Amino acid sequence: MVKDADHDAAGSSPETPQRASALAVLGPGLITGASDDDPSGIATYSQAGAQFGYGLGWVMLFSWPLMCAIQEISARIGRVTGHGIAGNIKKYYSRPLLYGICGLLVAANTINIGADIGAMAAALKLLVGGPQLLYAAAFGLLSVLLEIFARYANYVAVLKWLTLSLLAYVATVFIVPIPWLTLAHDLVVPAISFKPAYLTVVVAIFGTTISPYLFFWQAEEEVEDVKERPAAKPLERAPRQAKGEFRRIRLDTYIGMALSNLVALFIIITTAATLNAHGITDIQTSAQAAEALRPIAGRFVFLIFGLGIIGTGLLALPVLAGSAAYALGETFGWHVGLARRPMHAKAFNGTIAFATFIGIALNFTPLDPVKALFWSAVINGVVAVPVMIIMMLMSHNVRVMGDFVVPPFLRVVGWVATGVMILTAAGMFATWSA
Repeated sequence: MVKDADHDAAGSSPETPQRASALAVLGPGLITGASDDDPSGIATYSQAGAQFGYGLGWVMLFSWPLMCAIQEISARIGRVTGHGIAGNIKKYYSRPLLYGICGLLVAANTINIGADIGAMAAALKLLVGGPQLLYAAAFGLLSVLLEIFARYANYVAVLKWLTLSLLAYVATVFIVPIPWLTLAHDLVVPAISFKPAYLTVVVAIFGTTISPYLFFWQAEEEVEDVKERPAAKPLERAPRQAKGEFRRIRLDTYIGMALSNLVALFIIITTAATLNAHGITDIQTSAQAAEALRPIAGRFVFLIFGLGIIGTGLLALPVLAGSAAYALGETFGWHVGLARRPMHAKAFNGTIAFATFIGIALNFTPLDPVKALFWSAVINGVVAVPVMIIMMLMSHNVRVMGDFVVPPFLRVVGWVATGVMILTAAGMFATWSA
């Protein structure tokens, strides 16, 4: 008989104390959520606020429980089985499906890396001047060196602290004048439109907030976490640890996703109160948003907005490159893991370096960064649907999860999230023909 993991499997991991410090409890979920607000995401949220004012803030409230559910399911799969998403697809599903999903994931992530590096370099150029292409190369190289050569525990600590860069967007809301009553009304009673331009931005927001690379990263970081803690084991082999681990995963994920969506909402509010209010409605990149803010909201808002782009980019690059490397590594049976010594995971680290260097190289080509982001979003939208369907099937498959199939409520919300992404993908293609 299948047991509900939240009410069975008494006991908790000796490595997950009941009253652990916040920084110790928060990890994969916090980093995953924060990396979702990368420079590409900032551009999408800025466009939403500039184009539609406060009218799309409701999307961030609506998407939060959906993100929580699908990311918690990702984490549970990794923690229970000791393998990531790709590893479980390889074990239980067809190879052509695995190769197709991983190929599209790597392509989308590489394009996204290039766009994020370009946005970071453009932001630094706005702040201090200087050669943008040199900055792009430096940001990419710094990310690769830290991800491959820094000790895993220290690097994770750095990524946790980098999440503080998101507070830049919290600060801007309290600097610019906000019509709070109008904002509250639009959040609770949104004026939903079915015009193509409105639907396109809604689709873009969902495609940005619920992305396949986040599923792969959080599942794999749970696997890494097990390797780093000597007493921890996959829950299928150590069921007594389940209660404490699931509690930690839920807290970590819900806080991480709340931070992600709150920051996204604040970006929409800031750009609505400044750019939209002054008739500036066409924003294509995060650097354009920062530059447009300078004459309207003042140099201080421009400064913290620009610094936020750089901070979130440094957080997102390792997640994008790492999730691609994990997916390929499990697909082809490589030694994988950021905790491994560089020479013990050559192919894995080589993938991180290769994806990042291709991302750098994209900034030296005539490729339009806006079009690059567009195609990255398209690929992510295509990949998200089959990955989410497979994850949901895994999550209540006894062969995969054993006694730890997901509870009914989490399963329902996960399927709702999957349905929303199916509609999002359909809406994306529909807006092309509109």
